[in-house]
Amino acid sequence: MKFIFEVHLKPGHTVAEYADAWMRASAIIQTAPGARGTRLHRKIGHPDVLMAIATWESKPQRDARDDFLKPDAAMRAVLDEHTAIVDFKVVGEYEEAEWIVEPPQ
Repeated sequence: MKFIFEVHLKPGHTVAEYADAWMRASAIIQTAPGARGTRLHRKIGHPDVLMAIATWESKPQRDARDDFLKPDAAMRAVLDEHTAIVDFKVVGEYEEAEWIVEPPQ
């Protein structure tokens, strides 16, 4: 499943600064059962807006990650750093496609 959220940089912060925090958070999150990677994209024409995509084996595993990571002080520190740098809103949770239709190139 895909967990997607939109990220808005707060004034005075840079994409590079957030990307560094994102990489550290992702490294920790990827230790959770079912984590399958993360991606961060910059919105065209809006350099201070990003889209973050986290991939998980299943929604229950994604939902359980809070319990898995909760006691981790390193994760709490990185998340606190995120909230100082950005505001974010959840776009949604999406199932993996059972099939994909792509036109020939």
